[in-house]
Parts: sequence; C-alpha cells; structure tokens
Amino acid sequence: MLRIRQFFLICSGAHLPMLRRAPVETNKYAGIGGTIFFTGLLAALSGGYALWTVFREPWAAVLFGGIWGLMIFNLDRYIVSSMKKRERFGQELWMATPRIILAVLIAVVISKPLELQIFDREIQAELVLMEQAKFKAQEDKVKERYQGRTQELAGRLQALQQQIDVQTARRDTLLLLAQQEADGTGGSRVKNLGPIYKAKKADADSATAALTRLQHQYAGLQQELATQDSATAAAVTQLKRGSLDGLASRLDALGTLTKTSAPIRWANWFIMLLFIAIETAPVFVKLISPRGPYDDLLEQHEYAFIMHKKEKKAILSAETEERIAKRTGRSGQHVGQVVI
Repeated sequence: MLRIRQFFLICSGAHLPMLRRAPVETNKYAGIGGTIFFTGLLAALSGGYALWTVFREPWAAVLFGGIWGLMIFNLDRYIVSSMKKRERFGQELWMATPRIILAVLIAVVISKPLELQIFDREIQAELVLMEQAKFKAQEDKVKERYQGRTQELAGRLQALQQQIDVQTARRDTLLLLAQQEADGTGGSRVKNLGPIYKAKKADADSATAALTRLQHQYAGLQQELATQDSATAAAVTQLKRGSLDGLASRLDALGTLTKTSAPIRWANWFIMLLFIAIETAPVFVKLISPRGPYDDLLEQHEYAFIMHKKEKKAILSAETEERIAKRTGRSGQHVGQVVI
C-alpha cells in the first residue's frame, strides 16, 4: 500500500521532499494522483479502441493507446501541479477556468470511443440500416442514368401497341368482309370468287402486311427494352456493397441513435458527464480544498526564490553601475590630461 501511495503521489505532480514536511497533505495528493492515473488509463483504452476501429491492427492500437494515455496523463498532471492556492477564491477560479475547459474537452474526446463500445450492438444494427439506405441510393442513381431511355422505349411500345390493336381490328374486319363476299353471306350476296372478292381480299392482305410490319417493330422495341433492362441490372450488380464499419460511420450511427432514442440519448449524456466529472475531479479537488501546509511551504519556497532572484538582479545592477562610473571617471581624467 505504501508503494501504491508513493506512486500516486508521483502521479499528482507534488514536490515530494516538500510534501514530506507536510504529512497531513499526503492522502489528499495521493487521491489526486490516483484520479490522474486512472484518467490516463481510460484515455489509453479509449485511444486504442478508436485506432482499432480504423486500422484493425493490434500493435498499432496498443502503441497509439499507450502514447495517447501517457499524453493525457502528463497533461492532467501538469494541469493539477501548475495550480497554486491563492488567498482569494475568485482569483483561483479565474486561473483554473482555462484548465477546466481543457479538462472538459479531453473528457469528451476520451468518452466517445468508449461510448461506441458500450452501444456496440445498437450501433451494429443501425449500421445495417445505413448500409441498406446507402446501397439503395446508389442503385437509384444507376437506374436514374438509364431511366430516360427506358421511359422513351416504354412510351413507344405503348403507342405501337395501340396502333397494333387498331390495325388488328381493321384486318379482322377486312378478312370478314372478304369471307362474307366469298360465301355469299354479305356484300353482293352472290357466292363467287369474282373481282369484288379479290378486291376485298387484297385490302385484307394489305392490312395483314401492315399489321405484320407493326408487330416486327414492336418485337424490335421489346428486344431493345430488354437489352436496356439487362444493362441496368448489370450496372446495379457491379456496385460494390462495402460494409460501413469505420470510426466516422460508427459515430454517425451513434448520432442517429441519440436523435431517435431518448434512453440512448440520456445514457450518452450521462456517460459523457461521468467522464467530465472524472477528468475535472483533480482540478476541482485542488480548487475547493482548503489551503494547507504544503501550499504554505510551496509559497515560501517560491517567495524565497523570487527574493533571491531580485537580490541577485540588484547586485548585478549595482556592480554594472559601479563599473560604468569607474570607466566614465577614467575617461574624463584621460581627456583632461590630453587638453593640458
């Protein structure tokens, strides 16, 4: 336990020789150091998981997670150790405000990858819907590229079908008239194959030929439409349906879930607030804790250093002025000798 406490004291950024002269402050700074250490540990896990979702390489995730955790640990340690207890709380709060803002930003960055892991199942389900929507949009764009020609062919087929229906009815009528003329049931009422029948049969044959031409045109347009549909289907088949599993896609899915689901939105906020509380805890503990013996010793040490610096500066200034005065006096004496 003593070694663990010593380690946490090192993590707190306190000056250990001076802290030994104020043992009542040991527990406070051990607690601050423990918070800083575990914040760095969470940052390492968060950064490693974030890089894993991007590159899927274990060594890269471990390396980046370690570097990220050490950076956050060192930054938190500097933030806490650089805060000095003042006589006025307002002055302390003003000095701590930039550090609090920085701690909040760090907490938000740390919390996001861990939120992605916590809501992983819900995010995976949302990613499936996002993939389907994306593929549907790509498919619609491909079909839109061929849609103009397809609609044109469909319109021509419809118009041609109407002509075929009209021509079929005309041919059937002409054939009926020729048949009635041949068997004497209509027309001249004379059963023969005379010139009248031949004329009507010629009209029926002409209508049949025109109908055949229309049917050939219709078959050609049908073949062209089928080719067009095959080209559209081939273009849709060639679309690459890649899976959405990157960091940006997962963040997008989490954003969609927080918009559509109130429980997930509240859970997301609570997790973020929890990390903000953890990250800002050392700063607030240092801010609201009463001034202790360690702070007095630290202020005395800094005051002694400042006074020593001022004293040394004053001595150097006096020595410089004395040298200047001596040089000035010698110069004036030398000038007087030259004039005589």
